[in-house]
Order: sequence, then structure tokens, then C-alpha cells
Amino acid sequence: MHGRRALAALLAAPLLTLTIGSTPAQAAGDPMKVTLSRTSVAVASLNTVPVTVTVEGSYTDLSASKDLYVQFKRIGGSGPLTELSSMPLALVDGDGTPGLWKGTVNVPSTANGTIEPAVIDGYRIFPGEPPNSPSPVANPPVLVVNGTHIPKLTSLLTPKVVPYDKPWTVRYTVTDSQTGKPYGSRIRMWFGFEEYCLGSGPGSGSPESVLTDISGNFSRAFAANRNGDWTSCVNIPGKPDDIASLETRVLRPAAITATPSRTSAPVGTLVPVNGTVINGSYCQVALQRLYGASAWRTIGTTAVRTNGRFTLNAQPSAKATFTYRAYLRPCGDKVAGTTKPFTIRGT
Repeated sequence: MHGRRALAALLAAPLLTLTIGSTPAQAAGDPMKVTLSRTSVAVASLNTVPVTVTVEGSYTDLSASKDLYVQFKRIGGSGPLTELSSMPLALVDGDGTPGLWKGTVNVPSTANGTIEPAVIDGYRIFPGEPPNSPSPVANPPVLVVNGTHIPKLTSLLTPKVVPYDKPWTVRYTVTDSQTGKPYGSRIRMWFGFEEYCLGSGPGSGSPESVLTDISGNFSRAFAANRNGDWTSCVNIPGKPDDIASLETRVLRPAAITATPSRTSAPVGTLVPVNGTVINGSYCQVALQRLYGASAWRTIGTTAVRTNGRFTLNAQPSAKATFTYRAYLRPCGDKVAGTTKPFTIRGT
């Protein structure tokens, strides 16, 4: 879930509750007419350009404010922003059944391409979320956005894979995607982590307003923590939606160990291989056997138990020495990894 939406939840909880509580969304009337003051717009860098939006028709599920929102979606082009909302459109004529509404949509450069109004709603529509009570748009007009010097967000996690007992740093950088260089000024962003980025409401990681340096960099250091702070994010704010956003998830090592219960056993005997995975509950683990000089083949799988332990069974098939290892498949924030090879001799 988009981090900026969590901020809106803190500032306007009743409104968000109404939006999310509608499942499935109910249509709020016949298709409505939308007109735009422009058919194309040029916008550069971190700026936005307002375009007047007019809505005509009947909307049967008006909120107390009688405002409407228009959600625009991408239908072509290469900008990173795929959805954006208008500002609240005020009812300027009629009672809403029918009515005439006017307002603006603030178009950023990140909407570069072709967008069109998709739905109308009496409640704020958040990117990636279904509308509360949508009304369709009849013959939607097209808005061509010529975005230049579009902001690009990148992040660098140090180290790239964070050990459970080590601190880490995340650095976010804003650059001009056209020149590859910073804009040369300090840029205001929202920064948060965990609940804020994951959209699960108030909690740790409540967002804070931060500034980059003139090179477009903002860094935050985290202490060692086995159980949290795995996802951080930044948003370049717009009105009402973000101009750009980026999430960065901390990657954790496999942290897997395994030991056979016996180092030798009669041919055909099942030999339990017991192991552990730090913070690996329900992850999938495979027992692999070495064939030839370098070919590892999976011969059994299991899931890590809630206590972080697992058991796999090896079975020597001949009077010989066999080499095995346990392999953790990629799982959530954990990268794939293996134990050191170990041997079991068939007797």
C-alpha cells in the first residue's frame, strides 16, 4: 500500500474508513460528463500545472461536503505515475441531481504520457485502492502530458543484505532523469518506515518531513533490529497525490544451519537432518545432494516450523559417502542461501 495513503489515514481517518469500507464499490449514478480546460500540458521537474476540471450530471451518493473527486489513469506513455486524483471539485450549480462541479487537477511531470478521467467519486480516491461509490465517465476526454526533467527516486541500502546483528543505512536520492544530475536544491519529502510504508495505519515509522541535501540525498541510519524496520519509503508530495514515491525493503540473510543426526548409517536408513533458520517461520527448505563435481539436486523439502526449526531426511543409497546441504528458498525479506556441505556415509 502506498505510504502517502497512511499519512492521509492519520489526518482524515473517518474519510478513509468510508473509502475502504465499501466492498464492493457501488455505482453512484449514470455516466457523468467531464471536460478539461486543456487537451495537453507541458510540465517540468518537480512542478505541477493545474488543469480545470468540470463535471456535469447527477451523483446520487453525495457526502456532506457535496464535493466530487475525479480519478485519472494512464492510457499511454512512459511516466512512472499511473494514477492521480483531482483536488475536491466544488458544487457550483444545482443540488447534485443534477449538478455542476468545478475544480482542478494538478498534473506533475511524472504523469508524462496520456491520461484520462476514469471514475468520479464523492470521497477521495487513493491510488491503488478501489473507489467508494464510483460513477463512470461518459466519453472521457484525453489529456496529453509532456513531462520533462522528470524526478527519479533511487535508494541504496548499506549493506545490501543486512545481518540480523548489524546496523544499516538507507540513502534516498532524487535526480533529474533527463540529465542524471541533482536539481541543485534541497527537496522536501516525507520519510517513514514499517506501518507507514505498508499502509497499516498508525504505529512505528510515523512519517516525518525531511529535506535532501543539495545533491538530492537523504540518509537514515537504523540500529540492529531482528524484528522490524524492514521497509522504508519516501514520497515527494503533491496535491493531493504524491509526485513520486519509492519503497526500499531490507534484505536479510538466509541464516540457515543444518546438522545430520548421524554421519553414517546402513544403506536405505532415513537419517534426520535437523536445522534452524533465523526468522524463517513457514519458509521452504530443501535438502540437496551433490551429484558429480558441482550438480546439486533437491531430494526433499519441508517448511520451517514456527520455532525456526526444520527436519529433513537423508537416505544413503549405497555403501559410499554422500554430500548434502540444506537450501533456503527466497522467502519474504530473506535471500536464498545454503548451509555448509556435510557428508553421510552409507554402510
